[in-house]
Amino acid sequence: MDTIYLNHPIDKGKLKIVPTVMALGFFDGVHKGHQAVISAAIDKAKELGTTASVMTFNPHPKEVLRKQENQMKYLTPLPEKIKKIKQLGVDTLYIVHFTKEFADLTPQEFVDDYLIDMNVVHAVAGFDFTYGSLGKGTMETLPFHARNRLRSTIVEKLEADNEKVSSSRIRQLLSNGEVEAVTELLGETYLIRGTVVDGEKRGRTIGFPTANIQPKDRFIIPKTGVYAVTLTVRDEEFSGVCNVGFKPTFHNEANEPTIEVHLFSFDRDIYGEDVSLSWHYRIRDEQKFLNVDDLIKQINLDKEKAMSLLPL
Repeated sequence: MDTIYLNHPIDKGKLKIVPTVMALGFFDGVHKGHQAVISAAIDKAKELGTTASVMTFNPHPKEVLRKQENQMKYLTPLPEKIKKIKQLGVDTLYIVHFTKEFADLTPQEFVDDYLIDMNVVHAVAGFDFTYGSLGKGTMETLPFHARNRLRSTIVEKLEADNEKVSSSRIRQLLSNGEVEAVTELLGETYLIRGTVVDGEKRGRTIGFPTANIQPKDRFIIPKTGVYAVTLTVRDEEFSGVCNVGFKPTFHNEANEPTIEVHLFSFDRDIYGEDVSLSWHYRIRDEQKFLNVDDLIKQINLDKEKAMSLLPL
């Protein structure tokens, strides 16, 4: 897959000149709904005997158009999104730098500059995709703006449990700690990538050494609590139990939650290693214990529960 970064106005020298079918969307998470859109574009490209492309945007429009105190976090920060889209079999990925100037394009200008001039012969998007200033362009208006220069396909809403599969729904599930439901909507377990860093090393003093994971990008972290997880290190996968939280047994206050993973049957120095952490099951909420002995008893119970849920 070729990945091409575009700024507005487009440098046409960066564009491929071959006709293409283009899937359009932000695609945070590349969940089952997004996969349906991209798969529809790939199928149409095969039918037409041409290439399949995806156009996405970075950063998220909310970061540009709304004032936010904190940086927005993502289900799939851009490097992760690129990996997931590549796995779907796309020929070309266009990443448009989302700016205020780009957002101010009229719907007609967007279609002219970002579809017709890019040799798009067929556009594919979800039923709720919008384009142009204030989102005034929709998939219903696209044929009008396209002026018979290209055709389009609307991918209807994908539902699970009578509710739309969406990035916002997955974000809410993660904020509730419902990682099993997230797996269903993504089609795979939710993961974050990070680096093993020095922590307080308290775990080893109570018989449960942990790997302290520092996320490498602005990933959304599930709700504080204890989870059954797998950690991938150098292409090897290990099962474990993970605590996300503020360690209230030892701290009265903390600003940022820590991510600590205790791996089963593992004795290796992995400080500094890049890892991926997959979230399979939620075990319990984080809680404060009266003493360390009570904490140790609960960790043993958590470990037993995680071991019963995960392949060892």
